Amino acid sequence: MRQASLFNSQCLMKSVTAARFTLTFLTALILHWQTINAGDSVTAAALQIGVAETDITPPDGFPMAGYYHERLADGSLSPLKAKAIVFEDSETAAALVVCDLVAVNADLSREIRGRAEEDTGIPAAHIVVSATHSHTAPDYMKELYLFLGKDRQEPARAEYIRRLIDGPVNAIVEAKQSAAPATLHAGAVPQTTTVSFNRRFVMEDGSVRTWMKSASLGVVRAAGPIDPDIGLLTFHHPTDDTPFGILSNFALHADTVGGTRWSADYPYFIEQSLRESFGSDLVSVFATGCCGDINHSDPDRTERNKADFIGGSLAATISTHVKELPEVTDTALIVKSETVELPLQQVAKSEIERSVEILKLAKAGQKIDFYNHVTAYKTLILDQILHAPAHANTVEHLTWGLSRSLAGVGAKLPADVTVMTFGSDVAIVCLPGEIFVELGLAIKQASPFKTTLIVELSNCVETIYVPHRAAYAGGSYEVTNSALQPGSGEMLVEAAVRLLRDAAGSQR
Repeated sequence: MRQASLFNSQCLMKSVTAARFTLTFLTALILHWQTINAGDSVTAAALQIGVAETDITPPDGFPMAGYYHERLADGSLSPLKAKAIVFEDSETAAALVVCDLVAVNADLSREIRGRAEEDTGIPAAHIVVSATHSHTAPDYMKELYLFLGKDRQEPARAEYIRRLIDGPVNAIVEAKQSAAPATLHAGAVPQTTTVSFNRRFVMEDGSVRTWMKSASLGVVRAAGPIDPDIGLLTFHHPTDDTPFGILSNFALHADTVGGTRWSADYPYFIEQSLRESFGSDLVSVFATGCCGDINHSDPDRTERNKADFIGGSLAATISTHVKELPEVTDTALIVKSETVELPLQQVAKSEIERSVEILKLAKAGQKIDFYNHVTAYKTLILDQILHAPAHANTVEHLTWGLSRSLAGVGAKLPADVTVMTFGSDVAIVCLPGEIFVELGLAIKQASPFKTTLIVELSNCVETIYVPHRAAYAGGSYEVTNSALQPGSGEMLVEAAVRLLRDAAGSQR
């Protein structure tokens, strides 16, 4: 009886094993058939996308950024936000968080990326923190410097710095938690109403001047082009034609509001208009393109376009083309990053001493030549990065440009270039500083991807402006306000193209 029972058990086990094998084989056949007949949708479903936003509006009385004199906020026109997108597939995860700030310095980037890595598991090297470049956002860098050094500061300001770090981190965490299978659509569309203009002009004497009008004496022509295209990525739930998130990318300075009330500038009006078209739950993430030499001032007109007109015009173009964007069928995610050692301009001790005196006079209310003021400020920023210890007590003279993480690093500034690519169709390139439009166009032209978005002001603003090599010969404001030596912009282009080509090669 025991032998018969054992025999029956063995037969039963063989039958179960055979049934399992048959079921597994049939399942494999079905999946293979689905991959052949609907391979695009299967591949697209492998990508998961999550979006989220948090409020980072400072309190009234906090300093405002954008210029070389103190302004304290006395109200709010629109909220300031941190908006995050998380991409992940079975192999890789990445996050892009764009903040309504004038810039993201190395200290803030380090804090956010480190915390976000701890909370989500996304590697810090795969996280990019960028800024919209709003000039009606907080001047936070000195307060962050004091906070990180545990130095004495006003409690309300310290509390805001905690929020400024927590906000983008929480946005990344929430985006990661909400990530779900999604389809990705992408493309670049021309902006139909011209709202951006090159702000540098070649003069009859061979020099270049910023902020001129076409009719001004001695003006020959604009010194460079614009980038007329809006780069677009839209994110959809697999069964929904309406996007739950839109990433738009355009090269235009966000300095159209002014005053002493918080404002996200024209990206706020893009958001509001797109929500009218696609629903109030839409997360609109605007990432600034290469606009170091681009602004909203039409050289042929006296009046300037305002934030609502600019944002509404860009949103109208986006809304018109969203449904025309092709779906990206291969969404395999690759993230690559490279630290580029950018050569800094050198400053002598005598220049530092003179700059201290100029800034003291400016702080006392005396009228200082604008370019002398800019040069003095930049000189002290360079002093703290180049020298350990710095020759000047920079915390007494600077509000922006102070850095814990870069203090005393020496003659070269380490700055990250990061690319995120999706199959062979889409790339996002993230660069430090305020990049000249010509450099961005060069990357787009060399990119092996059909759609390439380029996001400036990412992870490190201590470069300040990043002109192309020829611009240094012409001079003017952007060159005066660059911390880098000529050729640095081309180094960033070469690194970006190298990473794009590596990513393209990895997809094959």
